[in-house]
Amino acid sequence: MSSSDLEKARERVTLLRREIDEHNYRYHVLDQPLIDDQSFDQLMRELQELEQKYPELQDPDSPTMRVGGEPLPAFEPLEHKVPMLGLDNAFNEQELHDFDGRVRRLTGLDRIEYLCELKMDGLAVSLQYENGIFMRGATRGDGYTGEDITQNLRTIRQIPLQLPEPVTLEARGEIYINRAAFLQLNRQREEQGLPVFANPRNAAAGSVRQLDPRLAAARPLRIFLYGLGEHNLDQNSQAGLLAYLDQLRLPVNPNYALCTGPDQVWEYCLKWQDKRHDLPYETDGIVIKVNRLELQKNLGSTARSPRWAIAFKYPPEEKATRVLDIRVNVGRTGAITPVAILEPVTLSGTTVQRASLHNEDFIAEKGVRIGDTVSVHKAGEIIPEILGVIKDKRTGDEKEFQMPRKCPSCSSDTFRLSGEAARRCLNPSCPAQLVEKLIHFASRRAMDIEGLGPALAEMLYREGLVEDVGDLYYLRSEQLTGLERIAEKSASNLVAAIEKSKGNPLRRLIFGLGINFVGEKAARLFAEKFGHLDRLRTAEEEKLISIPEIGPKIAEAVVNFFRMPETGTVLEKLEQAGVNFTEPVGPDREEESAHLAGKTFVFSGILEDYKREEAAALVEARGGKVSSSISKKTDYLVVGKEPGSKLDKARDLGVEILSEDRFKEVVRQ
Repeated sequence: MSSSDLEKARERVTLLRREIDEHNYRYHVLDQPLIDDQSFDQLMRELQELEQKYPELQDPDSPTMRVGGEPLPAFEPLEHKVPMLGLDNAFNEQELHDFDGRVRRLTGLDRIEYLCELKMDGLAVSLQYENGIFMRGATRGDGYTGEDITQNLRTIRQIPLQLPEPVTLEARGEIYINRAAFLQLNRQREEQGLPVFANPRNAAAGSVRQLDPRLAAARPLRIFLYGLGEHNLDQNSQAGLLAYLDQLRLPVNPNYALCTGPDQVWEYCLKWQDKRHDLPYETDGIVIKVNRLELQKNLGSTARSPRWAIAFKYPPEEKATRVLDIRVNVGRTGAITPVAILEPVTLSGTTVQRASLHNEDFIAEKGVRIGDTVSVHKAGEIIPEILGVIKDKRTGDEKEFQMPRKCPSCSSDTFRLSGEAARRCLNPSCPAQLVEKLIHFASRRAMDIEGLGPALAEMLYREGLVEDVGDLYYLRSEQLTGLERIAEKSASNLVAAIEKSKGNPLRRLIFGLGINFVGEKAARLFAEKFGHLDRLRTAEEEKLISIPEIGPKIAEAVVNFFRMPETGTVLEKLEQAGVNFTEPVGPDREEESAHLAGKTFVFSGILEDYKREEAAALVEARGGKVSSSISKKTDYLVVGKEPGSKLDKARDLGVEILSEDRFKEVVRQ
């Protein structure tokens, strides 16, 4: 290879990258493509071929690198030098006037100019550029520390990997998925036997937090930028800032306006109340910001939100429709959920035909009957919900609904345990529950069977290879290699992982069985108390209740579970396969670690990876204590999303504050 060939290739690669970046910007940001998809693909193929032929020309910022890299073991924490605070909410015109009054009082001004923009319903992120090069990005997290999702953000074609100017700044915005792309994504997941996403926000958040960037690259993620964190730019206004972001080719939502005073702000809010349903994406309100950046700086922030901004939230739209039928679904835990089949009605721009009725108490409280005319809305602009019955529209032909006493999936008896609203099927072999039970049984905190995820669990059941979790231990490699997309190595790896799981301690097996109300902590308590599964399965309620922290609800659920004849069938399969039924004692027990002894933890906000009781169990299993209130004796406050007043009190008392990621590190020490 001559030096002249290399130089020609370098020039061509530089030109191709510039041309492809331009087309990406016009297609993904401006929605004004200049060439068709086939022509664009030809440019990409030429660039890929040149980069393969001349490895020295490869660059991490090349458009060809947006397909996603290797999977990550975990997300690293990334601190926000300028906190990413949430916003206070307003729900009516008076509250907007109150906000304006506070701003005028604090600034001493008679009139305030505001910038109003659509409130995106997505996941807040930050993008850090150094000398114009995209270096790293993070989720909002707890506002002070987020997760480093750089690899996933690089796959979003709207995000420029290099800015047209060599500036250093932190841009902030919202990851979202368009409605049409969301529906298509859910259709694909249904075809693959995967659970569908509840709404576009969940889909966006789940996609951008994939440990495998290749999965994120396959998702239709988009972004709008709306502000800056740390920067040294010379900007005077919020409107000027947005114009500059647009100049940098960062995608900015064009639907913003300057409004003077609360009356103009309210007019803008009314303008978009119905018009927003015509947009291709979800928006649930308007963000109102003081336009002058100097005033923003002077107004400052509280611990939770800036004083210079507020979010106006639209009230959920309500309409009347008729209940055509009431049907039931069976979930993983056996909960039988009634669902109202509705006469189609348009709410928030989409057609609604179903609404959960939750349980028989909800039906009784609302008085819902088949044939009733009901008032419905979308809770949080997403989930259809019945508000009540319009009784003066009754004709006398309506029919009362009774919850089934037999499971509609397996015909086993259903039970309503004391103190619980749900009626359940407790049969561990119930087909409607089986796939979800397999997923739970194989999960990391249960039997930890690597490689057994939702798609494979669905396939194993669909192909008739498993009827309950006990059947997993009789699978052979040759059975698996005949399945779609299962190679010989994958099959042998899965069989090896299943074999390895046989040696797990009893507490993991108890948790993996999916007994109602039995989480990791209760499973550990039972394993320590009884030492062998046979002693637990024959124990009476009184014996179970005698264990500290085990109440009547858990005890009743355990006894009912082991009384089911189908449970006995599953346990016999597990025992004959050689699955361990005992809890180890001595130095090998993980719970012997007591490095948190004497430490008191308090939790505030919503944790992403743990339920509150699971996080508390981790602390207590390591000798620590969990309290519900902050005091001078508190050692740590663990904060999730939307922490409450405990955060302010912790700061006042000098209590150490842990993000969820830092909490994981502390409990693992």
